[in-house]
Amino acid sequence: MEIIEVDNSLIEDAVKKNPLTSLSVKSWVEDDFAIIDLAGALTLSPSLSTLRDTARNLLGTPNLIGLILRVADVTYTDSAGLGELTIVYSYANKRSCPLRIVGVLPNLRKMLEMTRLDELLQPVDSVIIAKKQMKA
Repeated sequence: MEIIEVDNSLIEDAVKKNPLTSLSVKSWVEDDFAIIDLAGALTLSPSLSTLRDTARNLLGTPNLIGLILRVADVTYTDSAGLGELTIVYSYANKRSCPLRIVGVLPNLRKMLEMTRLDELLQPVDSVIIAKKQMKA
């Protein structure tokens, strides 16, 4: 039997160069709504905590009407990603800040429905609809 050694640095470099493996988190406040735009893989990774930290910081904004998570560019979600979404929900809920999730792709929608998280996170079709629902 021949033993083959693998250079793990090549694998690590490939993972770093693939944008689908890391989560990109952008945020801003617009019309008194905090918006967090997610892109990439919402999976167990060092970048996952960025979502939690961003949400915590935004929820400290005075006069915030609601929090919108835009997930249209999320390519894959695992159980850790779902867990992080529930943590963000709990932060918002503790501050009596409504939360909506926008741009849910079919795979994520199915996961939310199977876990019944769709009742908490309330997927909607657009940022405009989310704002109208939370202003009412």
